[in-house]
Amino acid sequence: MIKILFTIPNFDTAGSGKALLHIAKRLDPKRFEVHIACMHNRGEFFKTVEASGIPIHILNYTMPMKPYVKGLKACYNISKKLKTIAPDIIHSFHYAADYSEALAAKMAGIKWVYTKKNMNWGGASKNAWYLRSFLAAAIAVQNTDMMTEFFKNSNKTVLIPRGVDVEVFKPLTKSESLAQEWQLETDQRIIMCVANLVPVKGIEVLLQAFQNMCKDFQEWKLMIVGDHNNPYGQKMIGLANTLGLKEQVVFCGKQNNVQDYLSLAEVVVLPTLNEGRKEGSPVSLLEAMASGKNVLGSNVSGIKDQLQPFPQHLVKAGDVEAWYKALLWCCSNTRERNAHIGNQFRDYVVQHYPIDKEVKRCQELYLKLIN
Repeated sequence: MIKILFTIPNFDTAGSGKALLHIAKRLDPKRFEVHIACMHNRGEFFKTVEASGIPIHILNYTMPMKPYVKGLKACYNISKKLKTIAPDIIHSFHYAADYSEALAAKMAGIKWVYTKKNMNWGGASKNAWYLRSFLAAAIAVQNTDMMTEFFKNSNKTVLIPRGVDVEVFKPLTKSESLAQEWQLETDQRIIMCVANLVPVKGIEVLLQAFQNMCKDFQEWKLMIVGDHNNPYGQKMIGLANTLGLKEQVVFCGKQNNVQDYLSLAEVVVLPTLNEGRKEGSPVSLLEAMASGKNVLGSNVSGIKDQLQPFPQHLVKAGDVEAWYKALLWCCSNTRERNAHIGNQFRDYVVQHYPIDKEVKRCQELYLKLIN
């Protein structure tokens, strides 16, 4: 039996937490004993993790490394706690350029793996990323650009893109109760964006492109599903009002039943900008594809991989005119045409991005490390 300890700072933002739990719950119980470590038990999604029955350790497993003597001492203390849990492998889902966890694992003699989840690398954190990678026994990368940009000559990397549960995310009958809740007309046509509102998501580009499109296609509404309780989110609500889109754009906030929201949509978009952390392997786009939606995404890392066979659905990041034309192209289609295109996306995800494929790749990595 191989004991795996998954580590994550918290379950406050459910994206990474869901990704971790999807894998942890599906590992072969005959071969793997699974534990989870996180820093606190707050957050709505923590209850879901608890309900899975997987043992959870509340543990501060990272520390500031400066001053270095103090940092090394803290790592040694963490290593003793890790030894008491005694995993064979630690798989870190921490998104940041922290190397204290890796160092503590090294001191404890435990193999340490991390998943590279975004396109952050240079700047102030560059050395920390190098150290994190140097100390890792293996690195799971989520897209092909990471392989070429960050780990060109590395023999530690393995490509493990995100997967999606194609039994949960599938074409569903429109949720009439949700349509009523958001006061949608019976024949309303919906463009949807599923993303927590942070600057890298490029919502301002989408709003401006949608405003241009609305002049010709007034039967369409834009629904934005994701947390907007932050300065950028509030700024985007303000921008929608300034652009005269108060009636056309619905900010739904953070929702747990994303599959039900997708049942309302005909076209799903992800207008990520080509700057900052960009995307790793955005699961929201895969969920929309699996749900049989016609999708558009920015031509950036991560999204490029997912839409590789559908280049006409890749849009120049940050370009309002390009996004306007892309929206126009999709929204000129009949409902039937969009559904037909959506089914092609569904077939592609079922074949290439099911959650079982992601789990299988993780299991193969763990077995290779132990053997």
